[in-house]
Amino acid sequence: MSYANTKNWCAVSRFLSVVAVALLLAASAHAAAPGIKGTAFNLNAGPTFSSQPDGVLVYSWGYGCTGGTPSPAVFAPPTIGTAQGANCPTVQLPGPTLIVTENTSFTVTLRNSLPAAAGNTSILFPGAATVTTSGTGPLGLLTREAVPGGTVTYTVTYSAPGTHEYYSGTQPDLQIEMGLFGAVVVLPSATPTGCTTSYPAGRIDYRLAPSAYDSPKSCYDREYLTQWSEMDPGIHRQVEDQLKLIASCPTTAGVQFSCPTALNVVTEPYHPRYFLINGRSMPDNMDPNYAPNYPNQPYAANPHMHPGELVLVRYMGQGHWQHPFHEHGNHVRILGRDGNLLLSQTDATQLAGRMEFNTDTTPGQADEGIFYWSGKGLGWDIFAHTNASATATATCTPDANGYYTSASGATPVSYDAAGGYLAGSQNYYEWCADHNHPLEANPIGTVGGGGPMTLPDPLIVADGLWYNGTPYLGPDAVLRSAGPTPMAPGKPGQNPTPESGIAFMWHSHNEREITTNDVFPGGMLQMMLVDPYVWHIDETF
Repeated sequence: MSYANTKNWCAVSRFLSVVAVALLLAASAHAAAPGIKGTAFNLNAGPTFSSQPDGVLVYSWGYGCTGGTPSPAVFAPPTIGTAQGANCPTVQLPGPTLIVTENTSFTVTLRNSLPAAAGNTSILFPGAATVTTSGTGPLGLLTREAVPGGTVTYTVTYSAPGTHEYYSGTQPDLQIEMGLFGAVVVLPSATPTGCTTSYPAGRIDYRLAPSAYDSPKSCYDREYLTQWSEMDPGIHRQVEDQLKLIASCPTTAGVQFSCPTALNVVTEPYHPRYFLINGRSMPDNMDPNYAPNYPNQPYAANPHMHPGELVLVRYMGQGHWQHPFHEHGNHVRILGRDGNLLLSQTDATQLAGRMEFNTDTTPGQADEGIFYWSGKGLGWDIFAHTNASATATATCTPDANGYYTSASGATPVSYDAAGGYLAGSQNYYEWCADHNHPLEANPIGTVGGGGPMTLPDPLIVADGLWYNGTPYLGPDAVLRSAGPTPMAPGKPGQNPTPESGIAFMWHSHNEREITTNDVFPGGMLQMMLVDPYVWHIDETF
């Protein structure tokens, strides 16, 4: 049940009761699916450096916007604009997300600004219904290419909604590894019956569209895009060193050897050491979208949601390897793959996608899934209300499904002047049977002290840089803490009250892939925060 899409999601019934403790930075970022929208895109392929959490700058290539602006395209979602720091540099990793509409053709004019020794480059649009090319560049093995300093124009049409990749079709073993890839999000041309087209006054709609496909079964409330890739710094170092050698090679008379003019990079065996989501490794991916400290890596990976919302996750494999993407908190219902909504063979009105424990990201493949979490039946109050809490007087009146969605001050449709929810609405979508059940009434001791979880002994909790603080354990944790050394509150920016979100780790299930150059934590790791409705999830950053 979702308040924005008033329908049941009956297929989602199995919940994991493990609460992952988040390693959050001071600045909270909320990663929507930002990109640029239009029918004409001017892209540039050029060199840059990508920043890694271990302080290394890796020489890379990437697509960006010619001239540094997306004109005539516009930033999307509509709430994200230049006032929020949105930008499209001449080179970025991954490339700009192109947001288009089904059955509407668009053009991409690509300029090759790579070093001359890199040779030609191009773009492929797998899954497109039609692709035509124009320009003076040669026809390569897979598509028309842009020579160094030249351009080529692609006219593309997708006949159905969905999520797709775009990437270089020229020497892809090298050019994709160097960073020449991006995403295309194809939106439905119309809203299916049953999808919510607008939100209550005061709640901002950050979706790119009300549905992922031309079907009411694909309605959603919130969305995120994740692009999974990896880097072998040895390959990048070869490219950088060879380019320096070519540039410095003497060409004066009397030289007894010929200077190289083209790259000759060995791409196998492949040994990646950096593992990225949306072009960044953890913890960098938890900084905001368009953070100035990552001028060429603008996209974050730090999703937030409210209980009961249907979250559309668009994910794709952009590298050499398959990565087992595991979302703590619940399984994910696969919705579509490579622009194809998965429907039942016997009843075309019903979805056929499986519930997945790991939604594997396969190279060259793009998928969508629906993630749902409500906290039903966990046995404790997900909003940390206790009998000693000021909210104890709130009556939990369940709806037909057992959730607190009554109209008596609980439905989040009324806002104060600052855009916050009015008193009482923080209980919205709480499973009534668990209301006022604390995590642990007597935190020092065993679970039998009064709840399903024993809080850590404050005498052994390290209040260091990565200490998460008691906000993760509810606003009453400090008051309920026993012993001569009370548990310290968390830093205000980590998970501030009244947010106090429940954190679930989303990460690769390959242990090495959650490291940065073999140092944990890092790599393909992000956090999903389930926030109470009292907390406004701001996705303009």
